[in-house]
Amino acid sequence: MAVLGKTTVQPDRPSVGPRGPGGLIEARGIELVPEHERWGSPSRLFGMWAGTCWNVEFVVYGTLAVAIFGLSFAQAVAIILVGNCFYVLTGLASLPGAEAGTTAFGVSRAAFGPRGNRAPSFFNWVTQVGFEIEGIALIVLVAVAMFAKGGVQASTVLKVVLVIAAVAVQALLPLVGHRAMLKVLHWLAYPFIALFVIMAVITAGKVNLHAAPHGAGWGSLMVFLALVISVGGLGWTENASDYSRYLPAATSKKRIVAAVALGAAIPSALLEVLGAAVATAVAPAHAGGLASVTGLVAVFPAWFIWPYFLMALLQLFAINSVDLYSSGVTLQSLWSRLRRWHCVLIDTVVAGGFAAYAVFSGRFSQLLADFILFIIVWLAPWFAIYFIDYLLRGRRYDPAALMDEKGGLYFRRSGVHWPAVVAQAVGMLAAMAWLNAYSPYVSWLSSHVDGSDFSVFMGLVFGGGTYFLLARKGIRQEPAYRPVPAY
Repeated sequence: MAVLGKTTVQPDRPSVGPRGPGGLIEARGIELVPEHERWGSPSRLFGMWAGTCWNVEFVVYGTLAVAIFGLSFAQAVAIILVGNCFYVLTGLASLPGAEAGTTAFGVSRAAFGPRGNRAPSFFNWVTQVGFEIEGIALIVLVAVAMFAKGGVQASTVLKVVLVIAAVAVQALLPLVGHRAMLKVLHWLAYPFIALFVIMAVITAGKVNLHAAPHGAGWGSLMVFLALVISVGGLGWTENASDYSRYLPAATSKKRIVAAVALGAAIPSALLEVLGAAVATAVAPAHAGGLASVTGLVAVFPAWFIWPYFLMALLQLFAINSVDLYSSGVTLQSLWSRLRRWHCVLIDTVVAGGFAAYAVFSGRFSQLLADFILFIIVWLAPWFAIYFIDYLLRGRRYDPAALMDEKGGLYFRRSGVHWPAVVAQAVGMLAAMAWLNAYSPYVSWLSSHVDGSDFSVFMGLVFGGGTYFLLARKGIRQEPAYRPVPAY
């Protein structure tokens, strides 16, 4: 039982520890983490995010700058460095989780209401499953390349078996839970760093810094910047509180932001710069082939291909585990009766089915690019609303009210906080107004302003600004509670 200000609230579910009865699988899903069970620390968050972002996917994102967008190496480095500064957003998005002791889309109920929160929760679930699909498809493509290297051509049956095996393996770490994930991701960072050093040494002698000497126009620069932000600092904001909720509420906010931002930004920036360098090492006519995990082997010596493939598989499973864990707890914010392990299984089956389609359709690269650019539309305004709500209410929550789906402080009118819903819609429309997701969608503003893309900034400014104007008076009148630790 948790004592909160003037009220005493019994949670809907019995208190459970971080692990199940057998001590193996984490039982807690979206439920509150009591203070005496908050064993996390900023240093553990740093290790977790570093282990997540030391990942070959970020090398591939870096190759896109030169191979697809036509940036010079100097332009690519500049945009990568600027774009990765936005990991500060991931750090800021971690603060509500540590304060409230629940997940991102548990906290999001304060801004949207328990019923109004279902729409952004659904958007996030689709986003997380989309990244899982990307990861599974990449794992299968790497495995197919490994079989081909060994002289075995992948048949339809083999590809199906690989998809099933990939979804089964990727479910293990999220199923075991939060503590195990932090440990594994922390320790995996070390071999991943070693792989980066080897790749950098191999690439150094082949880099052509004068490739694409004239570079790209500012419109292409802005599109690539949007991509870097969406797969980096903005793209992880919806996961952030899922991992910070095990930190004590009194943890230094500066340390949380710094640990998350630096832990994620340093590897992301280094790997993306490496990817841009790799792309300059091949002829422009063949550079497009680098925009995949398997295409990178074109610049590697034969002895390094097998170690690279094996480490790439581990990295892809690692980053997928983060998405799968978050998609599971997000699904609980939609259907609270589900247990977290139920959600992991549901997400695994859904992601596996769509990953099979991506693998067999032959359109994986196009589907991936479209997906990454379109997630900006909902994510930028949601983050702005989420964080401005946190500031407006004095950085305090009533945690028990966050768990109350039928009443309480955040229920308001029929469970919907309309200022947030309106602001989300305005922000999404604003983001769509300046989005360049070529070829399926190019906005009027983008097509008339050199093909540029300011969707991230439009979503942040219009979504956040609208929420601030509509909600500031009402939220400041709401009572705020800080939980008294129950021991």
